[in-house]
Amino acid sequence: MEELTIRINLRHEKLTVLHVATINQPISHDIGYGPIETVIYNIDKGMRSLGHRSIVACSGDSKVVGEHYVTVDKSIGAYCNDKTSENHKTMTTHLSKALHRASRGDIDIIHTHDADAVEFLYNRVSSMRVPIVMTLHVPAKNSFMEGAYQRWCNPLASPLVYCVPISEYQKRPYNELVNAKSVVHHGIEIEDFPVKNAPEKESYLFTIGRITADKGQDKAIEVARKTGSKLIIAGCVQNKAADREFFAGLKNSIDLSVEVGKSPANDDYYDKVIKPLVDSDKQIIYIGEINSEQKKQWYRHARATLFPIQWGEPFGLVLIESMACGTPVIALNKGSVPEIIVDGKTGFVVDSITAMIEAVGRIDSIDPLECRRLARLNFSVTSMAYKYSELYQRVANNHKTPDSSISLPLSLLSTPLRHGTLTIQ
Repeated sequence: MEELTIRINLRHEKLTVLHVATINQPISHDIGYGPIETVIYNIDKGMRSLGHRSIVACSGDSKVVGEHYVTVDKSIGAYCNDKTSENHKTMTTHLSKALHRASRGDIDIIHTHDADAVEFLYNRVSSMRVPIVMTLHVPAKNSFMEGAYQRWCNPLASPLVYCVPISEYQKRPYNELVNAKSVVHHGIEIEDFPVKNAPEKESYLFTIGRITADKGQDKAIEVARKTGSKLIIAGCVQNKAADREFFAGLKNSIDLSVEVGKSPANDDYYDKVIKPLVDSDKQIIYIGEINSEQKKQWYRHARATLFPIQWGEPFGLVLIESMACGTPVIALNKGSVPEIIVDGKTGFVVDSITAMIEAVGRIDSIDPLECRRLARLNFSVTSMAYKYSELYQRVANNHKTPDSSISLPLSLLSTPLRHGTLTIQ
């Protein structure tokens, strides 16, 4: 991976950005499963650090760095497919109040993270002349809506919707959507993650994520069994039939299930929570859903993080979180994995479970401090914020001066793409 070079014109004006958040979970630095909410929090924090005015339209149980514009009292509380009337009403209220905030006339950019929000806002903000930036969190095959992108991204329309892929891998299926060319990788606050100084040779393998076949926890168990390693599995089981069925099938392979999510991640967390499980005679241990502060400790003390995904994931926050702690990742070569992991430096990118098993024997060749250095270089909140700031500025300049010599690069123009139901992997 080439070193990241960031350039920003210091003469750029400071912008006012309205983030229309998702409301499945609160926007916060310390939540359990909430990948999009975590990204929104980090973008907001990054924009504030660059001096922009960042306003987050979100639920009242959120904790943001910028200005908190409350739309509904509480988040829905879970990622789910149920389109209940109550959830629909909550979402409508949220988007209506976000629209009201956008109508005050002081917003330069609206930043959204799902197509439902764009569909609700698009016609209503067209007269306000406020462009919309939408981060594309899902694969194209899961986000086709006939005619929607043609309407949103038509370069003759005003405002345009500027779509931002989160990886080069994710960008490819959006090939016909010309404005979806400016990739912005996710970033995290690297300094918030504790780092180990040397490999912990006698420790455990770790895997974290929603418990589902796509994440491959069954493959992680296979790797642990065949290498004689202890494995810690963390993650939520969502109320989805396929996920419940998958977890039921895992239970016979799990030696111990214990919920550790209520234990505070304080100074004695390792001694009171982690060490007793590491020292136990149980090999495969499921610890349930854990929050951000807790998972940092589990990353830090692991030998390696396993990432045996069974689908093309657009971006895995797990990868950069583990790397930030100096813990290498052994991952299957799918999705955006080869863009994120530097093979032999921050982990190993492998093509099979057999190769993953072999890579366990090479974990100690990874220097934890080099692993963290490369995470800081390529996936910090600062690098992500600069990229979004540059994009916001180009979009704002183009929108405010459509007839001047200031114009967007070809990568921000558009052609039609269909869109469909939003799903979170």
